[in-house]
Amino acid sequence: MTQSANKAEYIGEPTRLLDFFELMKPRVMRLAIFTAIVGMVASQEPIHPIIMIAAVILIGLGAGASGALNMWWDSDIDSLMSRTNDRPIPSGRIKKEDALYFGIFLAFLSVSFLGLFTNYLAAFTLAFTILFYIVIYSMWLKRWTPQNIVIGGAAGAFPPLIGWTVCTGTIELESLLMFLIIFIWTPPHFWALSLFVNSDYGKAKVPMLTVTHGKAHTKFQILLYSAALVSVTLITAFTTLGGLFYLLASIVLNTYFIYLAIRVYIQDDENHSRDRVHYDKKLFLFSISYLFTIFCFILFEAVIDIFNVNLINYNLSSMLF
Repeated sequence: MTQSANKAEYIGEPTRLLDFFELMKPRVMRLAIFTAIVGMVASQEPIHPIIMIAAVILIGLGAGASGALNMWWDSDIDSLMSRTNDRPIPSGRIKKEDALYFGIFLAFLSVSFLGLFTNYLAAFTLAFTILFYIVIYSMWLKRWTPQNIVIGGAAGAFPPLIGWTVCTGTIELESLLMFLIIFIWTPPHFWALSLFVNSDYGKAKVPMLTVTHGKAHTKFQILLYSAALVSVTLITAFTTLGGLFYLLASIVLNTYFIYLAIRVYIQDDENHSRDRVHYDKKLFLFSISYLFTIFCFILFEAVIDIFNVNLINYNLSSMLF
């Protein structure tokens, strides 16, 4: 074997491992891990550090299982869209059946060990999340209804609820509010994306709202869901999850979110290509920072409460009485 062949073989192995990691949708996995950690800390229930680390890893692997199984099922669609045609399966770097076996292995590993390390309710919720994402969203909703993102968004909203359940063994109002924030955030986030990659969805025959009902209707729905998102995040400020710092941050974030949603709504589609600012793209990008920052402040308020940091009297829940 020549020296160049040895070098090619050496380079090929780590590249293949990275391809399997890409199957797990690492960006989505990072969001799941972060929001799960927020759910754990926000519960303010004591948990052994080893169990917490194990739970975080297993929830991340569960999210990775969902990503791998989604890429297995959607490989035909991915090959038609410029945004996704370089993924491991359509590009030929990984065989479709290998992605299926990998996803099933991760799903079994994450669910079974989460049940052993924590509790069965957390494991059941993680299993339901994986099944919901691959069966309800990927196999059914995504290809058959423009409500795919609305209903399917529930799959990405479960991690903070699972994190809460890991520590408490129960599902409570606060965990449902964190679920609801992500659930309502998902449609305007993805519909903003669909506004500037609409041709991709049309080519792949995915019934995204922009394809089935047009851009004008989609922009109106973005505005409606943005208003609902503002309501939920502001209500959260007056629960045990919130506080003065969270309230101030959410007011600033929501003001700019609504501003962008309004600009998207009034944006002239005919002159869109000549506009200096594409507000649909700005909304999509900002929505990522928005969700991360909202959960950062939920985490911040929880840490303040846990360590009894009496900076100022900021307990807003007392204002309701």
